[in-house]
Amino acid sequence: MYEPANVAERINKLLKEKNLQQKDMLMESGLNKNTISSMLSRGSMVKADTLAKIADFLSCSVDYLLGRTENPEIYRYEKTSQNGEKAP
Repeated sequence: MYEPANVAERINKLLKEKNLQQKDMLMESGLNKNTISSMLSRGSMVKADTLAKIADFLSCSVDYLLGRTENPEIYRYEKTSQNGEKAP
């Protein structure tokens, strides 16, 4: 199971590394100002769409925030045609 406190710590780590403010992330993502503190203090996990908004703001993968990978880079699946070219 994913621990909300661990997710919050990863979010805060990326914010610090990118020199971003938590309040700006929450405001720009349309999230409640208590989102991260609730994860830390009450162990409340955010919904999937909220986690996706945070990942988008931080330009990282949801898998990284959840601790499923140590690589914060976003993996983008590119569909290819049978002859190996990018599909439209």
